[in-house]
This record gives sequence, structure tokens and C-alpha cells, in this order.
Amino acid sequence: MPHRSRTARPSRTSRRLTPALLASAVSVCLVAASAPAAPLGVGDRLFPYLGNPGYDVASYDLSFTYGGSNSEPLKAVTTIDAWTTTALDTVNLDFTHGEVESVTVGGVPAAFTSVDEDLVITPEDRLGAGEWTRITVRHTSDPTPDPDRDGGWVRTTDGLAMANQADVAHTVFPCNDHPSDKALFTIRVTTPNGYTAVANGLPAGVDREGDTLTRTYRTRHPMATELAQVSIGRSTVLRRTGPHDLPIRDVVPTQYRDQLEPWLEKTPAQISWMEDKVGPYPFETYGLLMADASTGFELETQTLSLFERGLFMEPAYPEWYVDSIMVHELAHQWFGDSVSPRVWSDLWLNEGHATWYEARYAEERAGRTLQARMKAAYSASDRWRATGGPPAAPKVPAHGDKIGIFRPNVYDGSALVLYALRQEIGTPAFDRLERSWVAQHQDGVAGTRDFIDLASSIAGRDLDGFFQPWLYGEKTPPMPGHPDWKPQAPPTPKAK
Repeated sequence: MPHRSRTARPSRTSRRLTPALLASAVSVCLVAASAPAAPLGVGDRLFPYLGNPGYDVASYDLSFTYGGSNSEPLKAVTTIDAWTTTALDTVNLDFTHGEVESVTVGGVPAAFTSVDEDLVITPEDRLGAGEWTRITVRHTSDPTPDPDRDGGWVRTTDGLAMANQADVAHTVFPCNDHPSDKALFTIRVTTPNGYTAVANGLPAGVDREGDTLTRTYRTRHPMATELAQVSIGRSTVLRRTGPHDLPIRDVVPTQYRDQLEPWLEKTPAQISWMEDKVGPYPFETYGLLMADASTGFELETQTLSLFERGLFMEPAYPEWYVDSIMVHELAHQWFGDSVSPRVWSDLWLNEGHATWYEARYAEERAGRTLQARMKAAYSASDRWRATGGPPAAPKVPAHGDKIGIFRPNVYDGSALVLYALRQEIGTPAFDRLERSWVAQHQDGVAGTRDFIDLASSIAGRDLDGFFQPWLYGEKTPPMPGHPDWKPQAPPTPKAK
């Protein structure tokens, strides 16, 4: 999630699970093959039942039919192309909050059942290891709020949008709902005439049939399920050109287009600013989806970041503050979207970097000094660690409180780690690290260990001793170059 927010190309194998996760997941899968249907998971510490073992998704083809009411279930078809990574008697998909009509595997009808939040599919024939397979699920996608969680479909005043971070894409469509398994997406949305539908990626055709329109979009880069976006509403699409002829399209409620345009015209310069810092923009398009909804956050959905319209029309927010939030979500396109977390405990790499560039932008454009912000974060860091855990080992969220992992210590607390690192290795090495990180892991997944190893390589020395207390310690280490900085003590727990 973004602010207030949730915010050499790898080979195919680099997008799969880590060896440790894969080994544990496969062992669970093999046991489950001869046991009753059960929910599985890839072993994520924060979301134990998120994702599924035994296959690697190559692509999703999603079709949604919207009837004109954002309180009625959408008819939907999800087609998944995947490689099996082990022999499977059953295939688990993450899916809940919808009704399944039918399932086919390789075009052949398959048995299915729902267990907790898994759709467990039994194909007619066992799937062998390394086998290419296509799974098609006909289902509904329910936009009514799920009382047990936030996100999924977000109802706007004139339609719908998506906010799937961290673990709710599977309330919208069946999937392998973990960022370690990225895939290409084709998204088709059928609406009545008068509605506009926009999704991740670039337009790939419009079909008219009677009083409906079907718009198709395709991504050119793999995407995690939590970053999928579909906007349906009485909207206007505004187009402009960014650096290197990058197509930019913004989606706004038609009645507010004139008031929002001054904000939208800032995007090309913001992209250029980020490119100066970390290198070329990593995707085929970008834009802002300004939803007429109250979410309490903004979200870095890939190529089309989700914003509340009210953020841009609230006079109490100074211009520099709104600008910096725009840059926060933009920075996520590099950090979190193009380079996705290997496990959710790596969230600090997403939000720490987005907060870092948000703060640097505010410093350069509005004089809000980075050092002052980091000093304030240092003062609060011990309290944040006590409440939410250290940056790279956040405390497990309570059931139904998935936004509980989006605590201050993965935002300013993690940016503080990056500030300490720059103090430790110097600005030139730090800047090389940032550029190398997004270039080496573009379109892939990477985790904390990968970042430590790359930083050590660029610095020319082992940085484990530096990173361990900063990322995993209960207490905040001394800040290099600022021996006078002192953390405030956490509050003493009251006796009960």
C-alpha cells in the first residue's frame, strides 16, 4: 500500500518461489495429494495460506461483465496458463467471495470444491511435473464489501475500482495470490454504453455488441496479482506524453476533469525526476486513476496508480504534500511493482524506497529537508519497533486486519534504514546501488537477502553487520554521522 499507503532480466526460475519456500510448499502439496482437500500456502510468514505450491503462472486472462450496478456480482471468466513445478493430483487456487459455476483443466471439465479461501480443483488426469496446463474458471466476482477484510473491489460513486493489496486479489478472481508468482495479464471488461473501463497495460481492442462495449487491455510486463487494476465508471480518459514518448493516460470522474487537470499535468516531470534518480521508467504506460471514493489510502497498482479524488481537492493539504504522495506511488512502479517482494516481510523494500523518494522530492522541490524528517523518524523508531516489529520482520497482522502490516516502521522507519545506509557507504555508492537494484531485478522478485548482497558488492565489503540490527533489531542502532541523535524510549506497558 502506498503512502498513508498500503506504496539483466531474470530467468523464469527467478520468478518462482525461493528454494526454502518451494521445498516446504511441495512437501505440503505431496501430502495433500492423498489427503482430503485442504487450503495450502507457500509458507509466507505473514500470510501462511497465501499463494499455492506446485505451479508457476505464466498468464491470466480475466473477463468481467458489469451490469451497471456496483452492488451486484459481476459475471467473470478467469483463464490461467501455468507450468506445473511438481506432479499434482489437485490444483489449489486462492479464491473466495464469489460463486464458481464450472472449471475446466486443459479444456476438460474438472471437479472442484471450496475449502476456506482455496478453490481446490481435481482434474480428470493427474498433472505431471513440468506440464503446461490451462485452467478456466467461470465464476462471479462480488463487489459488496467483505466484512472480514478491506479492499478487493472498491465501490465508487459511479462504478468500481480495485485495491488488492496485500491479500485480497483472490476476492476478485481465482489466482495464485502471492507476489512471488508474477504473470502477464489480459483483462477484458464488458460494460453498458456510457461507462468507461480501463485496466493495467495498454488498450488491445474494443468490441461493440448491442448496447454493450468490451474493452481489452494487456500488460507487456509481468505483474503480481495484488497490483491488478480495473476501473469502471462514468469517467474521462485524459492522455498526454511522458519522457521518451511514454504514453500517459489518466482516468478521472468526468465532472471533475477541469479541477484535476493541473495535478495531472505534473506527472511527466515527476517521471523525469525519478528517471534521473534510478533509471528508465520500467513499464509501457503510466497514469493516475482518481477514484471518487473514500479509501483512506492511495495504491501503486501497476501502470495505473489509484488515488482518492478528494486528496487533490482538499484545501487543507499543501501542494508540496500532495506532490510528494504522487511521487511516492510513482516510485513504487520501480520499487514494489517492477521489483516485487519475494515474501511480504520484504515490504520494507517497497515502502521504504517509496517513502525515500517522496521525502527527497519534498526536499528538492519544497525545502522539506530529508535530514529533519529522518531525525524525527529516528526519535520515533524504537516506539515503532516495539509496536509493529523491526522493518524487515513486521509483526503478523491480526486476522482480517491485513493493513496491519502497513505500520510506520515500513514507511519512515524503513526510509531511515536507507538513510543510515547512505551515511555508511556514501552517496555515490548508494546511488549506484539504487540504479543497480532496479536494473538487475526488473520484472522479477527480490528480497532482503538480495539487497544486502548487492549493497555489500557495491560497497566492497560485507554489510551484514550493518544491516542485521537496522533491519531486525528490537532497538534502533546508532546513526552513522549523527552520534547526537537519540531515540525516545517506548512507553512502559501498563500493569493489568
